[in-house]
Amino acid sequence: MKLMKFVATVAGAAAGLSMLAAPLAQAQQPAEQFVPLLVYRTGQFAPLGIPWADGKQDYLKLVNARDGGVNGVKISYEECETAYDAAKGVECYERLKNKGGGASGFDTQSTGITFAVTDKAFVDKRVVQTVGYGLSQSVDGTVFEWNFPLLGTYWTAADVMIQDILKKEKGSLKGKKIALVYHDSPYGKEPIPLLQKRAAKDGFELLLLPVTPPGVEQKSTWLQIRQQRPDYVLLWSAGVMTPAAVREAQATGYARDKIYAIWWAGSDHDVKDIGAGAKGYNAITIHNSAARDKVHDDLKKFVYDKNDGTASGAGEIGTLAHTRGMMISMLQVEAIRAAQEKFGKGKVMTPEQVKWGFENLDLTADKLKALGFGEIMRPVKTSCANHMGTDWARIVQWDGGKWNITSDWYQADKSLVDPLVKELAAKYATDKKITPRSCS
Repeated sequence: MKLMKFVATVAGAAAGLSMLAAPLAQAQQPAEQFVPLLVYRTGQFAPLGIPWADGKQDYLKLVNARDGGVNGVKISYEECETAYDAAKGVECYERLKNKGGGASGFDTQSTGITFAVTDKAFVDKRVVQTVGYGLSQSVDGTVFEWNFPLLGTYWTAADVMIQDILKKEKGSLKGKKIALVYHDSPYGKEPIPLLQKRAAKDGFELLLLPVTPPGVEQKSTWLQIRQQRPDYVLLWSAGVMTPAAVREAQATGYARDKIYAIWWAGSDHDVKDIGAGAKGYNAITIHNSAARDKVHDDLKKFVYDKNDGTASGAGEIGTLAHTRGMMISMLQVEAIRAAQEKFGKGKVMTPEQVKWGFENLDLTADKLKALGFGEIMRPVKTSCANHMGTDWARIVQWDGGKWNITSDWYQADKSLVDPLVKELAAKYATDKKITPRSCS
C-alpha cells in the first residue's frame, strides 16, 4: 500500500513538473512576426504574379538568413493563392488576418482585392500596403488610416507619362490624341480621373478603349487605334494582356515607341519573347529598373547559394518584377523595424504598432544604401496625413534585348493630383460615413 502511495506521489510530481515545463518551453520559443503573402501564381496575371511573389518571399528569407530577423525577431509567412480574384482575395484576408497574433500587413497584389478588403481593414485594424497600385485617393491618411499606397499611385504614373510625352512634344499637346488601352477592371479604370483632368488642362483628346479580361483578344481594339490614329497609346495591362497588345501593335504597324505602359506591363517577361519586335516600347517604373545592387548579391549568397531560393533559379534575381517584390517586403520589414524603435526592440509588434511604423517610415539615402537598395529606389518618408511618401517615377525603354533608362526622375504634378486626392477621399469618407481624423 505504501509502495502504491509512493508511486502515485512520484507520478503526480512528474506530471506537475511536466505541466510547468510546457509553458516554460513555450515561453522560451522565440516569437515570430507574421507576414501574410497574398499571391497569384495562377490565372490571367500569373506571368507577373509569379516573379512578384518570389521576390516578396525571397526578401523575407534573406532577412531571416542574413540578419536573424528584425532585431532577433524572425519573420514567419504564409502564401495564399488568389488567382487575382477578388472573392478569393477576401477569403485569404479573412483566413490570415488574425494569424500569429495579427497579420503585419497585406500586399494584396490586386486593385480589385484592395477595394474589397479596404472596408474590412478599417474594422479589423490591419494594414493594406499597395506599392504602386490600389486606391489612388488612399494617399490621404486622414481618411484612409490603414491604407498605404507607398512610393506612387496610378495617378502618379498617368501624370508622369503625360509629362514625358509633353517633353517630346516640346511642351504642347493641343490637338493631339492620346488613347488609354486598359484592362476593363478597377485596376484599368484607376488612371481615368487623372487623365481626364490632364486632357482638360493640356488640350488633348482622350480615347478610352477598354479590353475585356483576360485581354488575349485585342484585334478590335487595335483596329480602332488604326482608324483613330492616336499620337500616343497608354497601356494599362498586366499578365497575358501585355504581350498580346505589343504583338497587335506590331501587326498593325503602330510604332512601339509611341506606347507608354504602366509598371505592371514593363517587366522582362512582357517583351523578351517578342525581342526586336517590341523595340522602342516604353514603360514607367517607380524604381531604378536597370540597376543591380548589394541586396541582389546578398540574396544569392545567403539564400540561393544555400538552395533556399523561391524562384526556379538565381537567374530571376534582378528581374523587374522580382526586384519589385523584394522592395515591397523590404518596406514591410522596415515598418516593423520602425515600430520596434518606438515600442521595443526584439519584440513582436501588434498590427496597430506596425501601422505606426508605416506612418513613420523615414528611409533616407544612407539607410537605403545600408539595406542594399541605394541604387534601386529613392528615399521615402511617410506621415499621418501622407501615406504615400514622395512619389518618384521614370521612363525605361526596351531596346530589343534589355531595358534602358531614358528619363530622369519625375514627380507627379501636385497642383492636379493633390486636389483630386482630397476630392475623392472626401467622397469616400462621406459615402462610408467615416469621420476623417486629425493629424495635427
